[in-house]
Amino acid sequence: MSDKKINTRTLTGRITSDKMDKTITVMIERRVKHPVYGKILTKSSKIKAHDETNDAQIGDLVTISECRPISKYKSWVLVNVDERATA
Repeated sequence: MSDKKINTRTLTGRITSDKMDKTITVMIERRVKHPVYGKILTKSSKIKAHDETNDAQIGDLVTISECRPISKYKSWVLVNVDERATA
């Protein structure tokens, strides 16, 4: 039996919504260079992730990992809360 390591994608971002039950919305921001003009742009995407314990709150910096589809829009799961938002 061989030990194969499964590569799963992990992303880090800020929580923008926690109003749903066991679901958080995470905004992932990345900086890209414009191909023609060379200006640095900030691109963002919002991803829904599964939060089993409803532990994370708006403004927290979190790490999420790709997983099997949990619902129509959820294919990510919360791994840990890196930094809590200040009250």
